[in-house]
Amino acid sequence: GVVEACLLHMLKRRAAGFLRTDKVAALFTKVGKTCPVAGDVCRKVQELQQQVESRKNQPSGQEPLKRQGSTTSKTPILTPQAIKHIWVRTALIEKVLDKIVQYIVDNCSKYYEKEALLADPVCGPILASLLVGPCALEYTKLKTADHYWTDPSADELVQRHRIQGVHGRQDSPSKRPALGIRKRHSSGSTSEDPFAASAREYVESLHQNSRTHLLYGKNNVLVQPKDDLEAIPGYLSLHQSADNLTLKWTPNQLMNGTLGDSE
Repeated sequence: GVVEACLLHMLKRRAAGFLRTDKVAALFTKVGKTCPVAGDVCRKVQELQQQVESRKNQPSGQEPLKRQGSTTSKTPILTPQAIKHIWVRTALIEKVLDKIVQYIVDNCSKYYEKEALLADPVCGPILASLLVGPCALEYTKLKTADHYWTDPSADELVQRHRIQGVHGRQDSPSKRPALGIRKRHSSGSTSEDPFAASAREYVESLHQNSRTHLLYGKNNVLVQPKDDLEAIPGYLSLHQSADNLTLKWTPNQLMNGTLGDSE
């Protein structure tokens, strides 16, 4: 919806079409005449719209076509919200929305007034650049409303990582190298600590998980546990859950997985 609002900002009447109520569809159709990528999106949207219409016309219990664009992706049952934004949505799923917006920005004089957002020499290219990230994602799985009940708790994640740290296989994902964590042996050579990555991963699982949102984080925050001990640098973070705010602090040694024999 936000992308559509940007695309419709000060769109020329000729580009939007005089008689068309769906201005985004008119824009994509006009751009598709000269931009092959947009033309492919137009064809896929038309196929989707035909499938939606055939689904409406079929008796209940029968399934319409199950392919969208490619032979590998199944066509989901489109919600009214998805149908409303079907043009931008299809371009996003096909990973070409950023290319189409960049083409529109490069040829903005054909479609937009001078004061339009996409005609701006700074805002237009920024919008196209911001869409590169979303277009790199695979929109194959979405969290359902009950994911808060199915995701493991932080305690369970810690226990899993501890088990993996002791009994993990060599090809375990928890064995991936941690950043800058190495132990120097007496011979002078360096090797990766097999437990460092596991320790760091379970600490990170405490700080970021699907139950809480990380609001703020700062490294090297000094905490003095006792009067006779030196202050210890650590990672301070503020998290928000559905019910409360939580303040966490973890020593840097534990974050780096290099606690060793320290108390």
